[in-house]
Amino acid sequence: MASPTVSNRIQLVQGDITRQEVSAVVNAANSTLLGGGGVDGAIHRTGGPAILEECRIIRASPDYKDGLPAGQAVITTGGKLPAAHVIHTVGPIWHGGQQGEPELLANCYHNSLRLAAEHQLASVAFPGISTGVYGYPKKEATSIAVREVCQWLSENQFPQTVVFVTFDDESRRLYEQEL
Repeated sequence: MASPTVSNRIQLVQGDITRQEVSAVVNAANSTLLGGGGVDGAIHRTGGPAILEECRIIRASPDYKDGLPAGQAVITTGGKLPAAHVIHTVGPIWHGGQQGEPELLANCYHNSLRLAAEHQLASVAFPGISTGVYGYPKKEATSIAVREVCQWLSENQFPQTVVFVTFDDESRRLYEQEL
């Protein structure tokens, strides 16, 4: 259970992450950063071409010529989204949990929150990273998400609020139980 000072900084919403009025939404991106399905596709479609343009610039840099590695994060404009920014992070593909998946998923949250803090963003909305086509079990992923966010918020001023945005009833219930 989150401490009172942390829990008043966490919100849980069931809905569309592209409609969240926050400083930044986190994109469960693929390593190309060029759009895809699920959350990634929805963010790119709704946010428009400005997001893709900045992603292409990032991909052109020597650090990311081979794509964004799992667990890392980068930030772009939010384009036409209500959020001013998108933090793109690549979650791990689930291979049974024996190939560093828990650590990589924890890094997704840590590095996304680090970027939010560096940019002094007041609020950040997270989807369930890696729980779609990447196959990460929702219960385990939810536990990691809540643990990492609570730890970060207990030690840092920014972001001031984190919103977990769930797409379905099952995910919402898992977050409710974990929180």
